[in-house]
Amino acid sequence: MPVTVLLVDDEPLVRTGLRAVLEAQPDIKVVGEASDGAAVIPLVRRLRPDVVAMDVRMPLMDGIEATRVVLRSVPDPPKILVVTTFENDEYVYEALRAGADGFLLKRARPAEIVHAVRLVAEGESLLFPAAVRQLAAEYGTSRARAVMDRAALTDREAAVLRLMARGLSNAEIAAKLVVGVETVKSHVSAVLAKLGARDRTQAVIAAYESGFVSPG
Repeated sequence: MPVTVLLVDDEPLVRTGLRAVLEAQPDIKVVGEASDGAAVIPLVRRLRPDVVAMDVRMPLMDGIEATRVVLRSVPDPPKILVVTTFENDEYVYEALRAGADGFLLKRARPAEIVHAVRLVAEGESLLFPAAVRQLAAEYGTSRARAVMDRAALTDREAAVLRLMARGLSNAEIAAKLVVGVETVKSHVSAVLAKLGARDRTQAVIAAYESGFVSPG
């Protein structure tokens, strides 16, 4: 089954370009387009895409609010891939905090766009650029530190979280720690449960905000 994608951007040329790049791949299918975040919910419910490529800045409902609404109101929601012009845009960080699963620059090369969609669809690693890591560290909160302290991660869980924060997939983490992939999946599940995180993105945000992981 191909990875299905919904494109959401207020610039028709951007949507056209993304569609051309993605539909050139045999394992990816663009199932719909929207020009504003306000149109996302009915399309997601009707088309059930695996991934939504979501622009951050749109006139009626921006990508941050649209991400929140999708994740709050749609059962088994799609993965959200934030698409933006500037990697150090605070809107990108806020979208990731809201639950977006990855990040893509509009100027990315075609191969990078395809890789991003596939990676986010798999759900086992993150696209979390250095500039956004720095923003997360700067937004550090006492609440995030308290959550991390209460989590009381084991040494192995802490090691897994650090590798997650570097964007490694489960298979890559397994190779680093010389353990099985299923063992890594168990550790990831434990980390999410202890942090009260919905997904890997929220766990990594907490790691940077708390100072548990530093941008460097």
